[in-house]
Amino acid sequence: MSLFLLISFFGLSMLGVPLAVALALASVATLWLFTSMPLDLLSQTMFSSMNSFLLVAVPLFILVGTVMERGRVAERIFDFAEAIVGWLPGGLGHVNVISSVIFSGVSGSSVADIASVGAIEIKAMERHGFPKGYAVGMTLCTATLSSIIPPSILVVIAGSIANVSIGTLLVAGLVPGLFIAFAFLVFNHCYSVYYGYNPPSPFNFRVVIVTGLRAILPMLTPLILIIGIASGLFTPTEAAAIAVVYVALLGIIVYRTLPVSEVPEILISTARISGTILFIAATSQIAAWVFTYDGLPEKVADLLQAMNLGPLSGMLVIFVFLLIIGIFMEAIPAMFILIPVLMPPVEALGIDPIHFLIVTVMTLTLGLVTPPVGVCLFAAAQVANMRVEDVIKGSLAPMAVLTLAIFALVLFPILTLGPIRFLGMY
Repeated sequence: MSLFLLISFFGLSMLGVPLAVALALASVATLWLFTSMPLDLLSQTMFSSMNSFLLVAVPLFILVGTVMERGRVAERIFDFAEAIVGWLPGGLGHVNVISSVIFSGVSGSSVADIASVGAIEIKAMERHGFPKGYAVGMTLCTATLSSIIPPSILVVIAGSIANVSIGTLLVAGLVPGLFIAFAFLVFNHCYSVYYGYNPPSPFNFRVVIVTGLRAILPMLTPLILIIGIASGLFTPTEAAAIAVVYVALLGIIVYRTLPVSEVPEILISTARISGTILFIAATSQIAAWVFTYDGLPEKVADLLQAMNLGPLSGMLVIFVFLLIIGIFMEAIPAMFILIPVLMPPVEALGIDPIHFLIVTVMTLTLGLVTPPVGVCLFAAAQVANMRVEDVIKGSLAPMAVLTLAIFALVLFPILTLGPIRFLGMY
């Protein structure tokens, strides 16, 4: 039954049917052919899966990213990042990484990162002698940091699926995200020194102060979110609502870069993006129910246990599996389908669920930058006005760094679990 659903889903996807519709049709066909379940229960299943206070955070974080983009607040963050590290060898590549880290703590969306600061980063790197392909590749791959550094939308979704503390999960993603950013910084330094790109320039402390003052209010956003969530002062959903009000006040009143006339368009754009994500989530719940009804989680658990795997070897097998799935399926539907299936085997193998969820989010994020379904890949090609094939070519080295960094996270769970244990959250 599960096999029929998967074959039907991939078949419809290859025919160009939208993922959410393909998943719904495949699930309905499977239930109709193999079970006696009344199909009118499907609507109840979809509604109950969406009737969650936690998922309200998803459209709110999307709204935060959209407001930051339209209000041109991201430019202030980029200027500050350039002042901090732009003077180092390969400085503009470092700026690319640092600005993505800061913007990740504001938007929670990789696509929003590319749309808001992508063009600025690419043009700046080109001006300082970097090849355009490398500039686009770095911009594309560093944008994935938004998928793991809080307030990541994907982490919120993963936590709601697995029914674990979203606040704990968000904080658990901070150090892994910074570790991956550090890997990008090391790679960019070696690359720039080897090829002689972007030689060092004098450090200007005055520029750091000036740009820092211009960017201080936007950069307070991630601090408010992380400290508030980690301290238990407010839930992730409440944090998202506070962030929306805060960035809207910055754009409309403080900086006056966001005309009130654009607010309806921003809300409509957010509704479209949120509607797509939540519709995928709703239809994925039907597929997850089919897999559970068919006993697929138990079958996977039995298979992994029969292989006599320990926690580390089991996590490595799951990592490779997710790596393959992420190439062919978008992260959100993949999470809704796979997390319920893999959680029982994960628990049976003694793998920590928080570590598993962080690795799952990061591994599936690779699908954002790889064909054929890489949303960020196509966004970067559009922003840079390049062919997708050329973007892929320029992204190979940064993509390899990203993959190796995630592999290191698999090997060292302390990077994920250490901070939340230190803070007493786990």
